[in-house]
Amino acid sequence: MANTPALEVFFPTDPEAASGDEPSSGDLLQAALMDFVVVAIDQGAPGSTRWRIFFADAAARDHAALALAEATVGADLQYSPCEVADEGWAARSQASLTAIRVGRIVVTPPWDAAATTRDTDGTLTIVVLPSMGFGTGHHATTRLCLQALQDLDLQGASVLDVGTGSGVLALAARRLGAAQVLGIDDDPDAITAARDSLALNPGLDITLGVVDLRQAQLRPADVVTANLTGGLLIAAAATLMRFGHRLILSGFLAHERTDVLAAFPGWAVEREAEEDGWCTATLRRPADTTVTGGARP
Repeated sequence: MANTPALEVFFPTDPEAASGDEPSSGDLLQAALMDFVVVAIDQGAPGSTRWRIFFADAAARDHAALALAEATVGADLQYSPCEVADEGWAARSQASLTAIRVGRIVVTPPWDAAATTRDTDGTLTIVVLPSMGFGTGHHATTRLCLQALQDLDLQGASVLDVGTGSGVLALAARRLGAAQVLGIDDDPDAITAARDSLALNPGLDITLGVVDLRQAQLRPADVVTANLTGGLLIAAAATLMRFGHRLILSGFLAHERTDVLAAFPGWAVEREAEEDGWCTATLRRPADTTVTGGARP
């Protein structure tokens, strides 16, 4: 029987237990995992303090183990690489996921009934394989971004999705009427996942590319979405401000809000929302500045 590479994560307490307005340790880990292509997550029985995260190969698992240990310093999590006998658990876990609705948008795996009902009664459907990583609508940051996109008039607009992951935000922007959509990520596996998502949505046309934002030469966009982390948003602020007239920022925690918004001086906050301790903000460029950029990748 074949084995599947996995990473066991041990929590000091119940990973679903939150403290006040702060997200749970499980939510924090899932946010950190947004940078990786994950096959599935076994969270065990309710209250279990051991999770198993499954990867496509050992190299991806080992790379994630090092990065996660650094990203979650202070959370007292322990990581242990392992090989798990393939008994079809990952496929069964993925099959249990169902559609998520956010406003007019339904994000669905291809096996859910919602996937067969396209764009009826004002509903806009996006099909994404959960095995292709996060961005399926099951995390608060994705839901926050999907709602923020719907609160803008995207008809004929150009949209740049930074850290596109599964491509769900790029696909949503196109469904909402954007004329040109570019999704970029510095992880080739993520772009492969986004292309697989695109193939499940016939009739949608978006451009995808492996791009390091720090070195990118991109055309300015009407709207830039950046569902990253608080630290990455602060580090990339100068670059993001060059490329967009409006910015939808997400992936940062409530206690990071002041520092994140301070990294975008002069930009007006048009809209803010919060869910489970996670925040999003839509910012508008100052009227007396212009965007700069170059050719598409």
